[in-house]
Amino acid sequence: MEVMKMEFSLSSYDGALPVEVTIDDDNGRYTIRKSDRSGEYFNSPNELIEWVKAHFHEEDFCHPDELRKMLAQLSDYELNGSYY
Repeated sequence: MEVMKMEFSLSSYDGALPVEVTIDDDNGRYTIRKSDRSGEYFNSPNELIEWVKAHFHEEDFCHPDELRKMLAQLSDYELNGSYY
């Protein structure tokens, strides 16, 4: 199976730094770095995806289309174990 690594950078209204979401299967790294530099760490990509769905909202981001695109890729990853 192909090793997957996804990284997303989303501009949010609550800070100057972007929110960064990383799913790195090769290194077992599933993280979110928030715009205030705090972070969330997960044991699996599914835990990260569930957290994103529960806590990220379009109105929090400068470019909601970036969030929608990321969510679509995360859904593909959940369903197929891959993304495009």
